[in-house]
Amino acid sequence: MLQAQEKELRATSTGEIVKVFRDRACGLREDRPGLSRLLRAVADGSVTVVRVTHEDRLARFGVGWLKHLLSVYGASLEVLHPKKLGGRDELLEDFVSLVTTFAGRLYGMRSAENRRRLLAESGQCQAGSHR
Repeated sequence: MLQAQEKELRATSTGEIVKVFRDRACGLREDRPGLSRLLRAVADGSVTVVRVTHEDRLARFGVGWLKHLLSVYGASLEVLHPKKLGGRDELLEDFVSLVTTFAGRLYGMRSAENRRRLLAESGQCQAGSHR
């Protein structure tokens, strides 16, 4: 999916592509390495236009703050497919996004706990040890 988004962004670009930033993490996480690299590149002036296919590819929430931060450094955000929702539809989409994200995180936590338990039972690691 990331490759398809990058291909679409490249195909529709009219300017020079300076850098490509990727994250596989959820848009709710603030500690994404790609987002951090992007913000550093904007701050040092090497990136002046940030292009994404959809706003939620940059962040699930707080995109307004990120737009403001970009503008402080003289950069802008271009969204290839802007949201056309409003009111209840947008709120419902945000709610479903939150539930989906947290359900995935909960499933991941359970998987990690089960892996630790199975490793402890097999004697490959000590119970209660964390990576």
